[in-house]
Amino acid sequence: MSGPNSDYDPVEVAALQPEAVDAARDAALAAIRSAADLEQLKQVRADHAGDRSPLALANREIGALPPQARKEAGQRVGKARGEVSRALAERQEVLQAEHEARILVEETVDVTLPTDRLPVGARHPITTAAELIADIFVAMGWEVAEGPLIEAEWLNFDALNMGPDHPARTMQDTFWTSPGGDADIDDVHGAGTGVVLRTQTSPVQARTMLTQQPPIYIVAPGRVFRTDEYDATHSPMFHQVEGLAVDEGISMAHLKGTLDHFAAQMFGEGVTTRFRPSYFPFTEPSAEVDLLCFVCKGTGTTDGQACRTCRGEGWIEWGGCGVVNPRVLVACGIDPERYTGFAFGMGIDRTLMFRHGISDLRALFEGDVRFTSAFGSEL
Repeated sequence: MSGPNSDYDPVEVAALQPEAVDAARDAALAAIRSAADLEQLKQVRADHAGDRSPLALANREIGALPPQARKEAGQRVGKARGEVSRALAERQEVLQAEHEARILVEETVDVTLPTDRLPVGARHPITTAAELIADIFVAMGWEVAEGPLIEAEWLNFDALNMGPDHPARTMQDTFWTSPGGDADIDDVHGAGTGVVLRTQTSPVQARTMLTQQPPIYIVAPGRVFRTDEYDATHSPMFHQVEGLAVDEGISMAHLKGTLDHFAAQMFGEGVTTRFRPSYFPFTEPSAEVDLLCFVCKGTGTTDGQACRTCRGEGWIEWGGCGVVNPRVLVACGIDPERYTGFAFGMGIDRTLMFRHGISDLRALFEGDVRFTSAFGSEL
């Protein structure tokens, strides 16, 4: 029995000769070093490391060798291809860094140059403030109510328990668009039938009670008009938000809780309200609403000095409120023996000034786009 034959006939494959492999490797390395940019390196990769490159073709010829010669040839070709791959990766990293540095220089934008694009618009802060307030009460289950800007004298005054001699009905406080009619017409409601620019949003409350039976929970933001001087803290046209709740068992406690929630939503957690006894003809009892200073948190001082926002008092006057006067309920056709309610009102403009530190009321009305643009689309 004969033993294994360890002899073989050598097969000459030119591409696998050491000289040929070294030459292909050196040519590839030289091409990689000479690539000036990423595009050239991409072509070098295809020529010297692609499927049709000399080293790739040599690798395919290994199978033509006798088994005993394949190991040495495979190691030789694999080593050469590895050197080419490492060189490609290193050159890629260098050229990529150079490319990014060049882009930063060539594509630099001067952000200080004027632009010819249309400026981004902005909503008026009073509009967004009114919508924010409405959203707060809608989230509590209330409804938003609206009414006309030109209002009947009876709805603006008489239905709200403001008699004919009330000082608010004089020309000093009210814009009259039409004076009251003759005595016979006046006697229909026992009061005048003139027409005014509404001095408050309270007529919206009266209109709601005349057309809707309790339970009633409404908030009424809108424009109002009074004959005030136009200065840093007054305007003949401004904005109010009023709320009305009429239901069985309504008390001052419900009013206090509602306003505390409103204050916290507008000015931040921990901001509450306090009541000071006051008088309003449409509520009884009535109170002035003070807001805990959201800057000094009621201490009256900031950084060791008197707080500028509340002037050292710790509280800021915010609006008025009270339990709905039974006479108002009767005038609007609601049984005061069964139902009670509360009402409140405060200026949207003043609330906005508090919230954003606006010192001059006139900035809200003069239409300067630089002012409104600072607020953007949301408060």
